Amino acid sequence: MRPPASAERSGWPITYRDVLQARDRIRPHIAKTALRSYRPLDAEVGRGIRVFVKHENHNPTNSFKARNGLSLMSGLGEEARRKGVVAATRGNHGLGLAWAGSLLGARVTICVPRGNNPEKNEAMRGFGVELIEEGRDYDEVVRVAERLVRERGLSLAHSTNDPLVIAGAATLTLEILEDNPGIEALVIGVGGGSQAVGALTVARELRPGLRVYGVQAERASAIHDSWHAGRPIAKDSADTFADGLATRNVYDLTFPALRQGLAGFVTVSEAEIAEALRLALRATHNLVEGAGAAGLAGLLKLRGTLDGKTVGIVFSGGNIDSATLRRVLNGEI
Repeated sequence: MRPPASAERSGWPITYRDVLQARDRIRPHIAKTALRSYRPLDAEVGRGIRVFVKHENHNPTNSFKARNGLSLMSGLGEEARRKGVVAATRGNHGLGLAWAGSLLGARVTICVPRGNNPEKNEAMRGFGVELIEEGRDYDEVVRVAERLVRERGLSLAHSTNDPLVIAGAATLTLEILEDNPGIEALVIGVGGGSQAVGALTVARELRPGLRVYGVQAERASAIHDSWHAGRPIAKDSADTFADGLATRNVYDLTFPALRQGLAGFVTVSEAEIAEALRLALRATHNLVEGAGAAGLAGLLKLRGTLDGKTVGIVFSGGNIDSATLRRVLNGEI
């Protein structure tokens, strides 16, 4: 799907108006999520930083991807929904689409890599989708989905390269700034970049001085490395337990905006992501998956830069499988 003409002319993938329209479309089905602070978390982070947590882990399907999926589905025409959509995912994007499809009566086909999180697979099947397991990782599964577009005439519901998806993700930052206009920085996990570019889009309109930082896993660092190099760099693997971050490439609609807008970009190790997950559980009593803890892991790494600031992070996914959770809690990661 091509960006709206207005966004295309501006060199930015979406406009602020697109965000407002996405909010209007999803509002009947998705309640505003809480923005909360926790004194134990502030104490653990230290440096005089006040942390505000946006609880996207309380959304339907436990992830901000519910916004993305519903924004995309509700923005498609009736004929496209009738024919059906297909998507590649490691789980949360597929769950968001599956849930949105069940609300709007759309046919949904989801492609996942072999050996994908079994609990996410089960949850997607629970919404009645066709689940296809093929390919070794997300990037190979994208090619499977593209093949089904050609063979079946389905619409591709890309997890990142779609303006409707990015506009849906942007609605969470709109809520953050409405609830706390004093937020000075956001630290956001980056898988494909829809959440970060959505944040940058809202900031450009409402808070031009807001600093947005990106975080990737060291073992899935294609966009981070490309950002620092100033050119796209593809990776051979994306082997991280934070499966929502496990991508090997940059994306056409998000990379230029990330290059232009991010104030900084860091990577975090598997151990740092696991420690952030344990900290989230200990200090806020919220269970998040690896990708959902990435913003907190990045904040811990950026403490020196954000000394004394009021900082927003997003708990963006709560769908960790029991086997991985056991390893994290036992200190095996």
